[in-house]
Amino acid sequence: MFSCWKGSKRADKNRAGFNVSAMVLQASTDAPQDPNIATRDHCVFAFSVLHSHLTGSPSPVPNFPDSRCALFVTWNTHSSAGHWRLRGCIGTLEPKQLRRALHDYALNSSLRDHRFSPIKLKELPSLQCKVSLLARFEKAAGWQDWTVGVHGIIIHFTDPDPHARGARRTATFLPDVAPEQGWNQQQAVDALIRKAGYNGSIGPSLRESLSLERYQSTIAAITYDEFMAAIQQADDEEEAAEAVVGAVGSPSSRDVRLKVAA
Repeated sequence: MFSCWKGSKRADKNRAGFNVSAMVLQASTDAPQDPNIATRDHCVFAFSVLHSHLTGSPSPVPNFPDSRCALFVTWNTHSSAGHWRLRGCIGTLEPKQLRRALHDYALNSSLRDHRFSPIKLKELPSLQCKVSLLARFEKAAGWQDWTVGVHGIIIHFTDPDPHARGARRTATFLPDVAPEQGWNQQQAVDALIRKAGYNGSIGPSLRESLSLERYQSTIAAITYDEFMAAIQQADDEEEAAEAVVGAVGSPSSRDVRLKVAA
């Protein structure tokens, strides 16, 4: 795993206002055909997974096609200054089955990022969830063979410190990290060397010794308010549908079906 840079339906609801039955998430009508393009549906699913875990509810049912890809899940929280601040981020550079991996990394990034304490239920209203699906991995010709704002980068190198006994080090930054930090190529690479755990001096020889891979990603993000709006819209639509079927004597559904606009 890799981390990023720092009765009635009403009666069945739990203390956070969600139905206890498993969420059945419906796909957006205008979702892209490529299953490896990040969408709001992926973010809604990640939010639902975290909420279900924190409240002891059944896990939601995925609403998107399964595929194999690398991914990262990032949680940000609103700072007192009104800016987004990293709250947790973990992912994998190895392609995995998307449905299972997104479930697992939604929890790993929110609860098991060693840089932060586990996210608590009371924090959900302050959160933003970002899902990055990674593609187009390729070996770069050198440490400068990538474009800020376009590529994520992975570096591999041998620690030159004699006391490190030839330790191999590696780390990655997602494509949005360098522009968010205002870094140029050298600043990003030097920061990534530090992230990999190297504390010695950084100079031209070390940069030239790097093996660098570059990749691209698609990103989708939603806030908790947007997640709640999707839940409320689906709730209202289902209640209206139940009122119609109830009038003709048909049993009502207890599943939550989300219709999320992309």
